[in-house]
Formats: sequence, structure tokens, C-alpha cells
Amino acid sequence: MTRSQDSAASELFAALYPRLAGWCRRLVDDDGTAHEIASEAFTRLWARWTKVEEPRGFLYVTAANLVRDHWRKLERERRAMRRATSEEVVKLQGERADSSVRLLVQSLPERLRTPVLLYYYADLPVREVSALMGRNEGTVKADLHAARELLRSKLGGHLDQTR
Repeated sequence: MTRSQDSAASELFAALYPRLAGWCRRLVDDDGTAHEIASEAFTRLWARWTKVEEPRGFLYVTAANLVRDHWRKLERERRAMRRATSEEVVKLQGERADSSVRLLVQSLPERLRTPVLLYYYADLPVREVSALMGRNEGTVKADLHAARELLRSKLGGHLDQTR
């Protein structure tokens, strides 16, 4: 960027960042995520600075797309949680279950974690998980069952501790 472009970029950032981050905050209900999205939108703008005719519009469209990606990720995690645990545990845990399940999935042995991530989080059918992992479908189904039971037992223990 030239000095004048750099100056214009700095002025644009000072003028639009607070408003863009606030807008994102209202959409995602989290300060950290809102600032990450607003920052990423500006990063993408800087990468195309000389080619963008309407920077403000570019920023908001980019931020809207990033917010939508964030919502999709959250929904995938919620679906995976519902599929991996019983509905009763989810109701009892509420918000705490989101982070608990994520941490518990991360703590699973690799043999169980990989099929859980592929099946529940990536929404792949058992057939594809089996092919990707080079295991037979029965083994993948058994691993998914073992992972569900392990998660259920750990979440049940967690429930007893938090009551």
C-alpha cells in the first residue's frame, strides 16, 4: 500500500471497526467472536484493498458470511452433541453441556475420537467413515457405540458433581 492508501485504510478502520464489531456482537452474542469476525473482515479487505470499490459494503458482506459460518459451526456442534448424548443429559446440562461434550470428545482415545468427529461433527455416513479410516463398518459402529457410552458415563458423572 502507498502512504495515502495506508492513511485511508487507517481512517476507514478507525471509522468502521467499532460499529462493525458491535454489529457482529449483536449477531453472535460474544465479544471475542465478534472481534475475531470484524478483524477477519478487515484482513480480507486489506488483501483486496486496491480492488474493492465499496469497502464498507465489502466489510459487512464479509462479516455476514463469517457470522453465518459461525452459526453453522455452532449448529453442527449442537447436532453432534444431541446425537452423541441422550436428550435427557442435554436438557439437564443446558449451556454447560456444550463445552463439556467438546472437552470430553477431545479427551477420547484417538481410536474413538476420529470416528466421532467424522460421523457426528462432519455428518459422514458410517460407510464413508469406514472407508476413510480403513476399518470395516462393524468396527466403526462398535467404536461409535463405545464412544457414546463413554461420553454418557462421563457426562452422567459430571452431572452428579454439578448438582
